[in-house]
Amino acid sequence: MQRLQEFFLVLNILILFTLTVWAFDLDLRISQYFFQPPATIPDAKPWLGQRLHSVAFIYHSAKIPALTLALLSIAVLIVGRRQQQWRLWRRQAIFIVLFLLTGPWLLVNVALKDGLGKASPSELRTFGGAYAYAQFWEPGTGKKNGAFPSGHAAIAFSLMAPYFFLRQQHRQWAQRFLFSGLAWGLIVGMARVAQGGHFFSDVIWSGFISYLLGILLAALFRFDQAPSPGQLLALPGLDHSFIFLFLHGKKARRVAEAEDFRQPLGIH
Repeated sequence: MQRLQEFFLVLNILILFTLTVWAFDLDLRISQYFFQPPATIPDAKPWLGQRLHSVAFIYHSAKIPALTLALLSIAVLIVGRRQQQWRLWRRQAIFIVLFLLTGPWLLVNVALKDGLGKASPSELRTFGGAYAYAQFWEPGTGKKNGAFPSGHAAIAFSLMAPYFFLRQQHRQWAQRFLFSGLAWGLIVGMARVAQGGHFFSDVIWSGFISYLLGILLAALFRFDQAPSPGQLLALPGLDHSFIFLFLHGKKARRVAEAEDFRQPLGIH
């Protein structure tokens, strides 16, 4: 119940933020701050972020923290099959992998960016492009990889993922991951705004999507409940055979026939 209340509280904050951006036209106002007409600058790069090497560095570094988390999680899944001290962290490693797959990739890039096809600031007539400005809920341009929401910001915000399984027993570390994820996501997101690649709301929506996804996945994994030692997953409605196939590949066929495989899956 507590996490359900948290989910709807965050969702209401997102709705209030969206209405505020719409009422005060904040997207266009913020983007205009980073734009100069091409005739006024010698190198014909109208967006401030296109002229700053520091912004380019942030752009190219956006994925590094999340990729580091992904590689560490995969390493835990592999090493944990043989070493007991790593075995107890495999549940958290699966959480991070699913967080990265469902958030930045599936929800943000596949479902929303490709589905909505919203034009970026640099593509608008206001800034020398070909498209008219539209809210994210209005029909987009029809092109793939639209501006809403920000993919780079979403992968940067993913640094907060460990927060959702650490906050019950390791609050200080959880807060560090949360603040680091929020800070890195905003830095990367504002770099993309400065480059004319996204609106401010595209960035903030990516952060909210990441946080809301974290709440849902943490509830699915029951991180608010203390797991028994060595327990991997005991999730209602989730096919254990899928998890076992994910972790053990071909060996699953033999073990799946065993009598104890029908019980909640654990690591042995």
